[in-house]
Amino acid sequence: MSQPSRAERRRQTRGGAAPPPRRDPMRPVYIGIGVAIVTVIAAFVIFNWWQNRKMQEAVATPTPGPNASAKAVQLTDGQTYGVKYFTGKYPDTPQGGHGQTVDGVGCGAQEYSALHVHTHLAIFHDGKQLAVPQYIGFAPNLAGGCLYWIHTHDASGIIHIEAPEISPPQGGPYTLGMVFDIWGQPLQRDNVAGLKGPVTAYVNGAKYDGDLRAIPLGAHQQIVLEIGALVVPPPNYAFPPQE
Repeated sequence: MSQPSRAERRRQTRGGAAPPPRRDPMRPVYIGIGVAIVTVIAAFVIFNWWQNRKMQEAVATPTPGPNASAKAVQLTDGQTYGVKYFTGKYPDTPQGGHGQTVDGVGCGAQEYSALHVHTHLAIFHDGKQLAVPQYIGFAPNLAGGCLYWIHTHDASGIIHIEAPEISPPQGGPYTLGMVFDIWGQPLQRDNVAGLKGPVTAYVNGAKYDGDLRAIPLGAHQQIVLEIGALVVPPPNYAFPPQE
């Protein structure tokens, strides 16, 4: 009796003469499509979470500083707080913003609302408050001009951030350095807008020893810069209603 051949033995091992099952040639494609869909959904969820977090950070009310118990100075739109020191209807210097993008901050024909928050800036020189000028960030020209996303409407010290993006194109928050670059004035530890001397800074009533240019322009952030040897307690401000 002849012995079965090697091929016959392999068929018997597989359970008969039936050929092995064929794999669906499209299976890797289906798997790839599934992975791509899951990746897109995950990226969308992560992006939304990140965007919501950035918005919450931008509009969050700051932690009260040690001077928060002092009676607040009520800010009023259109009022001047401090002595008028900086002259000129449009205060942006030749080094400041005149329509070109400054620090990633654009100049548009309208005010934007993707991010709309207000920060307050107070400047003191030798103990005397100087008014932050109105119309920082206004760039008029024969065609009507434009308005920077960061600007002032009056001499109240209220800085308006009305931007089409929650964060500037290069990332991070909008900062005090951007205000001074649009204004075209220096912001250093010994020179604030041409006023020279040691600078003591406060953010929300707490002494701030970091980079002045990096101070964020958060919602209801209170920034006080004092130039000179005479340092007075930083005021506590109350923003106008609905701002």
